[in-house]
Amino acid sequence: MAKLRTAYFCQNCGTQYSQWMGQCKNCGQWNTLVEEVVEKPSHKSLPSSKTKQHVINIVEVEAIEEPRIKTPSEELNRVLGGGIVLGSVTLIGGEPGIGKSTLLLQLALKMKKKIFYVSGEESASQIKMRADRLTDIQNPNCFLFTETSLEKILHEAKKLEPDFVIIDSIQTLQSQLIESSPGTVSQIRECSNEIIKYAKENNTPVFLVGHITKDGQIAGPKVLEHMVDVVLNFDGDRNHLFRLLRANKNRFGSTSEIGIYEMVSQGLKEIKNPSEILITKKFEELSGNSVAVTLEGNRPMLLEIQALVSTAVYGTPQRSSTGFDAKRLNMLLAVLEKRAGFQLGAKDVFLNITGGIKTDDPALDLAVVASILSSNEDIAISEHFCFAGEIGLSGEIRPVAQVEQRISEAEKLGYEKIFVSNLNKIPKRKFGIKIEEVSKIEDFHERIF
Repeated sequence: MAKLRTAYFCQNCGTQYSQWMGQCKNCGQWNTLVEEVVEKPSHKSLPSSKTKQHVINIVEVEAIEEPRIKTPSEELNRVLGGGIVLGSVTLIGGEPGIGKSTLLLQLALKMKKKIFYVSGEESASQIKMRADRLTDIQNPNCFLFTETSLEKILHEAKKLEPDFVIIDSIQTLQSQLIESSPGTVSQIRECSNEIIKYAKENNTPVFLVGHITKDGQIAGPKVLEHMVDVVLNFDGDRNHLFRLLRANKNRFGSTSEIGIYEMVSQGLKEIKNPSEILITKKFEELSGNSVAVTLEGNRPMLLEIQALVSTAVYGTPQRSSTGFDAKRLNMLLAVLEKRAGFQLGAKDVFLNITGGIKTDDPALDLAVVASILSSNEDIAISEHFCFAGEIGLSGEIRPVAQVEQRISEAEKLGYEKIFVSNLNKIPKRKFGIKIEEVSKIEDFHERIF
């Protein structure tokens, strides 16, 4: 029988200490150390002499394409890199009520596979009521199990032999080997380790739902994100309909792709062409509105940028940004004042990306500046114009990546003119949209008004 001892774990970063202290030395958080009972092995396991592993030259290794399971959701397939890899463990996190459980339940109901759906938070009747609301399609091979004991879950999984396992959520599970409450660092680490071991041994893909902290990080030890194969982040503004699915880590594909969903009464609906939905059909031209051509991974999108510039009423100018980096907004305002001579230091500036979308693509700079100048002078920008360019500190307009895809997307949606940097290497093929090449903000200002 292994001897048990206690240790203190930081609930923020998972660092272990032998005694209690007020502040965690690793993450700097106060009063986050909690005493937990941990298992201490009575002996160290030695490597087996029967192992068949041996040193091999990398040139001799044969590259094998990982087999994948295609899901009914094309957006999820895109983010995962083509589908779910057999034996992989995927962790999906997000705010409460954002749609994590809804996404996975829709997946379980629509996949023609044997699904083992484990819930430690809802009863079977609650899940059934939500399933009836989401879709008319019912998967006869979807099996529910409402349990928090790790040992019972693994026992039933080995008996059922499912093709796919969903666990909602990892913070509710508890192992009998660890004498601490569910959600603690020791429990999350032990339960995750056993689930990953099960997935690899049985070649069964597993989806784990993870809660997040007030800082937006997945709750529990950071080692959890290192252990799993894929970490997905499901985010969006709860006051808007759109939800974005991003990969923060992906051992089997790119982390630059994005999936877009719309929350409707029947659940999550995939958005095939987000540009057509995110752009408002204006009945009249208003100042402060412009359209930016951005790129998420290999997916071009058009976003509507709105700006409002007004005289500061309370003396100190306000700078507010929604969906766009506030520090970058301050930088662009400084460039406009220093390099182009626009007096904006005594004015309030409010910026918004419509639809609740958040992006850090530097190609939005040109559209942001166009919206600010338009609102400042109260002159509307033509609704047939769009923009894609980065602005440097000296006021120059810098080139952006994959400009051909951006131009093609704007052309497809019927825009007549796109403003880009004159340093972009634009292909010689003929486009159906006029390309305006600009080099400085002063030149840019004269050509849009």
